[in-house]
Amino acid sequence: MWKCPKCGRSFKNHNQDHFCGESPKTIDEYIAAQTESVQPLLNQVRDTIRDVLPDAEERISWRMPTFWQKHNIIHFAAFKMHLGLYPGDKAMEHFADRLTEYKTSKGALQLPYNNPLPLELIAEIAKWCYETGNHH
Repeated sequence: MWKCPKCGRSFKNHNQDHFCGESPKTIDEYIAAQTESVQPLLNQVRDTIRDVLPDAEERISWRMPTFWQKHNIIHFAAFKMHLGLYPGDKAMEHFADRLTEYKTSKGALQLPYNNPLPLELIAEIAKWCYETGNHH
């Protein structure tokens, strides 16, 4: 276990990327706490998801911006080198053939900051998660 010297939280991985400090209360607070270069990208993802899920509530869950309606639908978060999108494992399976150029894991997608964001794909994934009930 590794313990962050700044916030004191413990993690399995040494120097694990995480958010130190108190968890933001709103998505606006979360975005404002990120670097200036990342804020516009987070706002693009937020606006894209908001457009396809207009009735979903925005909240912070697992310390990440989350769209919620009776359950978590989809999360996103900023990291050092990428934006993480967390639609869950079923969505990752469903969209696997369209995610081959990205680094993925069981329920997550890494979108590098140095590439354009696939906003149409993000919208499709968010809508699919909502419509199917497959969520993170």
